[in-house]
Amino acid sequence: MTDTQQETIHHILTNFHTFAVVGFSDRDRRRAAFYAPAYLKGHGYTVIPVNPRLETGLNRPAYPALADVPGPFDVALIYAASERVGPFVDQAIAAGAKAVWLPIGVVDEAAAERARAAGLLVVMDRCPMVEHKHLDG
Repeated sequence: MTDTQQETIHHILTNFHTFAVVGFSDRDRRRAAFYAPAYLKGHGYTVIPVNPRLETGLNRPAYPALADVPGPFDVALIYAASERVGPFVDQAIAAGAKAVWLPIGVVDEAAAERARAAGLLVVMDRCPMVEHKHLDG
């Protein structure tokens, strides 16, 4: 991982506190789309579930799309296959997010470039839970 990527991760995790989690799922609690957001919530972050099939998640209302999230959020954490990420990144840009985070195994360079061009920070192919655990280590 480059120093720049590590600096971006550190900046996001220490300065941004509200994560809108696209693809949040509580159907299988062993999946990263559940346990990583649950970890973030347990460490003081506000987690907003975004999934059209859910009404609630982590004791918060869930929203069908990023455009439906009331009020601002800092980071769009997107649990989707790489080939499906682009429209979610565009929604994050339109919603005024400050950063886009794509978890392990999710990479879309074109979408990342659009986000960076719009002034968003971008992290790809990293788990926010794992990175948070390494903040002070």
